[in-house]
Amino acid sequence: MNHSYRRSFVVVCYLLLIACWSVQLVGQSPQVSQLPQPSISPVLEAMKTELQRTMTQLKTEPNPPYFISYTVTETRSMTISSSFGKLQYEDSSRSRVLDVEVRVGSYDVDNKHQIRGSNFEGGTFSRGLSIPLDDGVPAIRAVIWSATDRQYKNAAERYLKVVTNRAVKVKEEDLSADFSKEKPQQYYEPIKTFTIDTPIWKARLNRLSGLFAADAKLYDGEVFLRAEIITKFLVTSEGTELQTSEPFVRVFAQARTKSDDGMTLPLYKSYFAFSPDSIASEETVRKDIVSMMTVLKRLRAAPLMETYSGPAILSGEASGVFFHEIFGHRIEGHRQKDVNSSQTFKNLVGEKILPDFVDVVFDPSIRSLRGESVSGFYKFDDEGVMGQKVTAVKNGVFREFLMSRSPIENFSNSNGHGRKQANYPVVSRQSNLVVQASKTVPFDTLKVLLRRECKKQNKDYGLYFVEIQGGFTYTSRTIPNAFNVLPLVVYKIFADGRPDELVRGVDLIGTPLTTFKQITAAADDLGIFNGICGAESGNVPVSASSPSLFVSVIEAQKKAKSQAKPPILSSPFDAVEQGN
Repeated sequence: MNHSYRRSFVVVCYLLLIACWSVQLVGQSPQVSQLPQPSISPVLEAMKTELQRTMTQLKTEPNPPYFISYTVTETRSMTISSSFGKLQYEDSSRSRVLDVEVRVGSYDVDNKHQIRGSNFEGGTFSRGLSIPLDDGVPAIRAVIWSATDRQYKNAAERYLKVVTNRAVKVKEEDLSADFSKEKPQQYYEPIKTFTIDTPIWKARLNRLSGLFAADAKLYDGEVFLRAEIITKFLVTSEGTELQTSEPFVRVFAQARTKSDDGMTLPLYKSYFAFSPDSIASEETVRKDIVSMMTVLKRLRAAPLMETYSGPAILSGEASGVFFHEIFGHRIEGHRQKDVNSSQTFKNLVGEKILPDFVDVVFDPSIRSLRGESVSGFYKFDDEGVMGQKVTAVKNGVFREFLMSRSPIENFSNSNGHGRKQANYPVVSRQSNLVVQASKTVPFDTLKVLLRRECKKQNKDYGLYFVEIQGGFTYTSRTIPNAFNVLPLVVYKIFADGRPDELVRGVDLIGTPLTTFKQITAAADDLGIFNGICGAESGNVPVSASSPSLFVSVIEAQKKAKSQAKPPILSSPFDAVEQGN
């Protein structure tokens, strides 16, 4: 598989990862605290001891490992979900997952080298093993020992295949090393915990989800809380030792209805914070749900959009996801080394790709923007490299890729963007994407520019993309390198000044370089999208922030829709109102 399909911003994230959460349930106000404990966990001590023993004993092998790393990801979390005013789901859990990486050969060429002509990519990597939840050092070491033995044998065997493959294939396009040398890091922070007052949260979620019951044509009306603490332990044979712990809290409200022609119409609103007491207030969520229901009612009656090419405005949120898909995935460094990847920007370093008033930054060190938390924050990436700010575009000129420890031509070191979900290998991934504009105008001016461009192109209207669900993109050479952003709320803005009209059934599509050339102006606002991005290394939290943008030409296609009719029977909520 060439991993040509990059699914991003999976908004219903708790359904994907629900099996690995836990939290302490007590009758107190939500809070985050730090438990007094030794500076280094017994888990980390077990990992260090076993790593030292392994490296010493394997030195006598014909092809000894030059690098080994152990990562343990401990997840404690809880989920409470309410639907139409009643508790639907409640769960708490705790897990520990071990990932082992073994490299045989040298930094220049090792077992992770791509074997050309093979569908198997990425080399050897453990698929994650559960380790004991208790801090029993011998039991933890036993799991590590067994996993390391398997991984070393696989790595040594694959390294021989790499050597043979290089001897019989044509000269490679990218002659950079397979692994970069980085400064070892030592950092330890206390393992955090939090408490959730479950009766209070259940009552709050029931009140909020109960608002959806007022519309009998809604098929789903759910509000859920997900609270988790992810603690990571990392040791490497180079001397890196990391112990980090971070809480994450999400509240998610979602509803779904259906139009008479069978089209499913979803809307959602998500809220993110680093602690339970910092999440959006009940009143804020309530107002958003009332607004959501109003829009859903209007969407059911909204006209169906046709295929379109012309001027458009992208809200800040839509623009952020637009850049995430159209640009962010294509500058993840490991793709420039993959012979199956399109490598769109590989030869464009130093070239102008955007208007000169646009910068694009990826910065995992920031926790908030304009007072709102952003979920792409981390101190160290999953290879033990400190997260660094990367100015990928400066004054419209492309400057730098997002790098893990997999070097590419002219970029020999990591910039702290090697990321993964537990149970997956590391590749370069996005963090907090921020589009910055040095020249801005009030948002209303974007509408003026749009109407003016409509008249110039002889268009009756332009489009305004307000809310989005997410998107995906293709990066393989073997298929067209298109992107698809999935809007939820779109308006026609008429050239003659008529009131804006809500429409439905449209997807935002295009190809990168052509679309970039059409960005003309930016507003003085900022939209923030917190989500989960999925790719080869699993699902990782990211954010995408941008001002609203005016694009002189953009393409939209009809959205796929169900052919099933709306329900024949009336809703039970109708029956309750009528006393049946």
